[in-house]
Formats: sequence, structure tokens, C-alpha cells
Amino acid sequence: MNKDTRQSMAARMGRGTRGANDDVPRDQVNLVTAMTSPDAETGESTWTTRLVLFLRVMAVLSMIKGLYHWAQITGFIGGDESAFEAQTTQWQTATVYFAVIELVAAVGLWLATPWGAVVWLTTIVSTAVIELMFPTIYGGNLFAVLVSLILLAAYLVLAWFSARERPP
Repeated sequence: MNKDTRQSMAARMGRGTRGANDDVPRDQVNLVTAMTSPDAETGESTWTTRLVLFLRVMAVLSMIKGLYHWAQITGFIGGDESAFEAQTTQWQTATVYFAVIELVAAVGLWLATPWGAVVWLTTIVSTAVIELMFPTIYGGNLFAVLVSLILLAAYLVLAWFSARERPP
């Protein structure tokens, strides 16, 4: 904060000039200065920053997964044997579902909105259900489920610590 702003605040607090005995207004000005610092204005803190960074990384991963599913649908990847039309209806349905929901989750996660986390949670639960309960569709990849659950646990820990930093 510059000198003119401090003097202006001091004048509004009842002191036009600061002298040797004006420690109280100076403390008030310093308090106002601390309250209007960039961290206080945005409400950002270290755990909140870490949470937003984590959400952005998850958004990029969700976008990659969504684009991968769209590449499968459009035929950019895979040969004639793995063409979208040659797959079962269940596989096609799951692939289209994940192609759409992963990209929606990516947008929500990038914006760090609550609905983005909910849609991302829906993709994690959907992946777990398809991989564990219907292994014939995608092959029952337990590693994908485990990684998803670890990322979900990391999100919950970061969200918990971020919420604890904010005053009630």
C-alpha cells in the first residue's frame, strides 16, 4: 500500500497526520492493510491453492480420457477389428457415455466448481461399476479402479484441509 493510501485511511480514522504518539491509528492502518492483502481478498490459502491445482490436473486427465473415447468412436485409433461398429452394444454405450461425461467433468474440474467434482465422482463410480460388475465390457481392469479410488481419496483429503482453513 502506498503512502497516500495510508494517509487517506488515517484521515478517515480521525487522524489527519501521523506523529510520534500515533501508534494506534498506524496499527489500525496496518490491520486494514493486512485485511486487504491479495490473499485476504481472494480467500486463497495454501490448501485451497493445492486443491485447485489438483482439480486442474484431474481436469486435464479427464479431458485426455474423454478425447480418447471420442477417438475410439470416430475411428482415429484402432484398426478394423477394434472399430466402434464392430464392438458390442454394451461397449458402444459405455464408450459414448464416458466420451461425454469425461469432457463435462473436465470443464467442471477446470473451473473448480462443485458440480465438476460431482460429475467427476460420477465418472469414478461409473468406472468402478463397469470394471467390477461388468468385466466383459471393458475387461475388469482393477488397476484403473484402484487408481481412481486413490485419486478420489486425495481429493477428499485436499477438500477437507481446504475447508478447515476457511473461517466458519
